[in-house]
Amino acid sequence: MLADMGVAVGRNGATRRPERQPPGTTGYHHSQPDMLCYRRRHGLRSQTMSQSEPLITAGAIVALRLFDVAYAIDLARAETLLAEQARMARRSRLSATPPKAMAFGVAPVAVGLGPVVVELDGVTTEAAATARLYDFGAMTLALHVPVMGMPWAGFVHRVNAVDRCTEDLLADGTWERLLEQVRALVGPALIRPEMSGVQEDYLIGVVHAFDRTLTAAALQDCVDLVPLLSGEQRPLSDSARQDLLRQRFSYYTDDLVVLTWDRAFIYEPRGDSDVMDILEVANAQLLEMRYYDELLDDELPRMYDLVAKARRARPLLTSRRFAHLARRLHTLVAEVTELTERVDNALQVTEDVYLARIYATALELFRVPTVNAAVDRKLAIIRDTYSALYDESSASRTELMEFLILILIMAEIVIALVRP
Repeated sequence: MLADMGVAVGRNGATRRPERQPPGTTGYHHSQPDMLCYRRRHGLRSQTMSQSEPLITAGAIVALRLFDVAYAIDLARAETLLAEQARMARRSRLSATPPKAMAFGVAPVAVGLGPVVVELDGVTTEAAATARLYDFGAMTLALHVPVMGMPWAGFVHRVNAVDRCTEDLLADGTWERLLEQVRALVGPALIRPEMSGVQEDYLIGVVHAFDRTLTAAALQDCVDLVPLLSGEQRPLSDSARQDLLRQRFSYYTDDLVVLTWDRAFIYEPRGDSDVMDILEVANAQLLEMRYYDELLDDELPRMYDLVAKARRARPLLTSRRFAHLARRLHTLVAEVTELTERVDNALQVTEDVYLARIYATALELFRVPTVNAAVDRKLAIIRDTYSALYDESSASRTELMEFLILILIMAEIVIALVRP
């Protein structure tokens, strides 16, 4: 649930943490780490100032790259193929959320791809590569860079280094090699494989533990999240900072999720991966909607040209050409509608209000409803064109039948007149 300015709210919306007060105010209590963080934030001097920056003892940086690889993927077939090649594959599920509260519509298949060597600012590091396959034709490749024993400033620097590295990996073909590796493993399970030019990427910084116990509010007092979320080295304006920190969520007092358009920060001491899975699904939905939006963008001019060509045909052939074009458009609408419904149902939410709000916010940030609306508008245009073509085809057939009947009547009259 949305935690406005670091305030944690329960799932039922009934509880809210009291507003923080400065030291010395009646009723306010500081633990030693909280006091150090407060002093650091407000510029107060202390002999222990050098120890105030928290140290990350367990965390990771996850770089996602999503591709549209096929019309659809037979996940059961993919599992069989992976098992035949002694690959450990599993159906994904939300680790800490009951299926009745939130679940995948069709659980994707996840598989490990082994380590990948990456260079981060001149330092060679191993990242664990994984892939996840969705039934609607999307594939996610992920690189997991572990983080241990690193101060916050170093963590921010490492996140930005991973961001730069992902673009380098695109240029040197590493993403493409991982993609081909997965294709080689599950190729027969890809239905109508086709590599589109549409891709999505997302970067997530995850912290599971610090060297001290920190609440979400204390963490935000200790560190500045803006450089991590923006990737900028220069100070940002107050309005830009507010925009970056607008989408903050907490369920317990010691967890925090902050979302932006292309990055997220997750503080999750219990090690749950549900929020990360939700963000991946939202990105996969954006990918597919963008693909179909571009597909329909290309199809509309082609449709107008085919309609004009059919109308220029000989009168006797117009009906057949209209019928053929109408069938083609009907097939296109049916396929796109089926796949967009699969995409819309990729994640089903029933009871978990907290995760539902994170999911809805991610969709809004990624502009998925906007792209979805554009797809619906273009489908409506094609449906209207199909209806018009069907009506014109029917009218042409009727005219042809009437013409043939007149010919037959005239033939009978001529035969009757010339017959002795």
